[in-house]
Amino acid sequence: MNYYAAPVRDLRFVLEEMLEHRSLALPGFEEATPDLVEAVLEEAAKLAGDVWGPLNSTGDRQGAKRHTDGSVTTPEGFAAAYHAYVEGGWNGIGVSEELGGQNLPEVVASAVQEMLHGANMALGLCPMLTAGAIEALAHHGSDALKATYLPKLVEGSWTGTMNLTEPQAGSDLSKVRTKAVPEGEHYRISGQKIYITWGEHDAAENIIHLVLARKPDAPEGNKGISLFLVPKFLVNDDGSLGERNDVTCASIEHKLGIHGSPTCTLSFGENGGAVGYLVGEEGRGLNHMFTMMNEARHKVGIQGIGVAERACQHAFAYAHDRTQGRSPKQRGGSECTISDHFDVRRMLLSMRARTDALRALALYCAGQLDIARRAESDAERQAAQACADVLIPIVKSFSTDQAVDIASMGVQVHGGMGYVEETGAAQLLRDARIAPIYEGTNGIQALDLAGRKLQRDGGAALSALLDDVHKTAEALRGEASLASLGSALSAGADDLRAAMALVLEQGSDPEHGPDAVQAYATPLLNLAGHVLCAWQMGIAALHAQQALKDGSDEPFYRAKLSSAEFVIHQWLPVGRAQRAVIEAGWQCFSQFDSHAAH
Repeated sequence: MNYYAAPVRDLRFVLEEMLEHRSLALPGFEEATPDLVEAVLEEAAKLAGDVWGPLNSTGDRQGAKRHTDGSVTTPEGFAAAYHAYVEGGWNGIGVSEELGGQNLPEVVASAVQEMLHGANMALGLCPMLTAGAIEALAHHGSDALKATYLPKLVEGSWTGTMNLTEPQAGSDLSKVRTKAVPEGEHYRISGQKIYITWGEHDAAENIIHLVLARKPDAPEGNKGISLFLVPKFLVNDDGSLGERNDVTCASIEHKLGIHGSPTCTLSFGENGGAVGYLVGEEGRGLNHMFTMMNEARHKVGIQGIGVAERACQHAFAYAHDRTQGRSPKQRGGSECTISDHFDVRRMLLSMRARTDALRALALYCAGQLDIARRAESDAERQAAQACADVLIPIVKSFSTDQAVDIASMGVQVHGGMGYVEETGAAQLLRDARIAPIYEGTNGIQALDLAGRKLQRDGGAALSALLDDVHKTAEALRGEASLASLGSALSAGADDLRAAMALVLEQGSDPEHGPDAVQAYATPLLNLAGHVLCAWQMGIAALHAQQALKDGSDEPFYRAKLSSAEFVIHQWLPVGRAQRAVIEAGWQCFSQFDSHAAH
């Protein structure tokens, strides 16, 4: 088996047939022809499968190492694999030409990122954070900062990080204590940041830290936080690297998974203060950082899907090779592979179908981001942005939760061999487990959906999505062989509308509204994830059915129909049960005494 066979055919199916290349027809993307996109996917698959994938287990075994001088060495082969990525121009594929990028649509860049994260999640985290830094700096940096730092970040020879968390300031960033003292045209930064992904490493010439900190006279709370750019090495006026800045890796975390990714505690200002530069406006650091966070949250969802895809490949390969028992179809027959057993088939189909559905929804979201940035009319751009705003917490949270479950099911398919490290199935489960936690835990994503996105427009953006779900359901009803899928999809959409109405109603209560939103947020997001994934697989079923009608005999299309049937008839009902959870109310939470239960 190849270390990692990138799912080019599945990605092409979503891009070409389900999205119908709408992103590629937007202004500015004229050169992104179907032939070019095909070539990009094929080349990305080679990088993922031949260069990054073989290092996945190496990185897990060796891990990153911190040395006594504070430097960090990445696992064997990681630096070279990252250089191959940079030399191939991959770091800038979704960046505009004005900034030195390849100017491909976000939907294509997301497809490539899925391959790379599936091949090697620990290594994929490095460019993922750099992409967020590019986004934040491009939107909020001064012309001078952009000129100095963006070209190297876009190229990938410098990497970026996001420095939010401190020991006392996790999800509540109002407690950030890192200080920024003005000194001429720059600031002196001092403090400590924890859980900094790729905060120190040997794979790039320079590391550009985006750091949340406070000026001495800043007010308490979120409004006192500003954003600063702190380079590992100072940059001279001619663009060359100067002296080492006052930022040190104090330690690296010993984690459950992603061992190849150096997760650092960074100490700023142990010798007088690290030189930093203000990004954007004073006191608006959180607002500016969330430009980076929004980008990162969508990519974390993509990351989870990549790991889910690799878990599928591991499980399918093992199930088709492992001989155990006799075929349920043949009494007294010869031994068969475990893929013939229906319980194993159930697990394999569940893994495959859910991964297909998650991929389609995440790429649909990426397409909406493209439309929001490139559509000609204000109305279309605003509608697409509103849609993406609703989808991003779902893509991040639902995809990563499902990825953990898919990776866990992959272990189960392997049986006892899945629980030992030599097959690699256990690593995928350990690696996937971080994704529901970082870039805002999945509970925070649910609150973002139910508390911010839903309340601010009265559910208009989600309602518009549900209108599209019902259109797909009607189209399915128009095909005799798919009619039952349409009826089930429509019923799921009705459940989500009812649940949304209840959350909006109770969430507006001036006394108990915030409690209601917190109690309903996670079941609402889960219901939305199931319904919207089922919608995407309804679209897939229509396209696969049409391909078969047109005379194709590819087993690929019949497999898509099986995936769609599983998602809508077998998996959607699990999500629909969340309506009953919401309608049951939240009194048990208010009555629960955690101290008494402890």
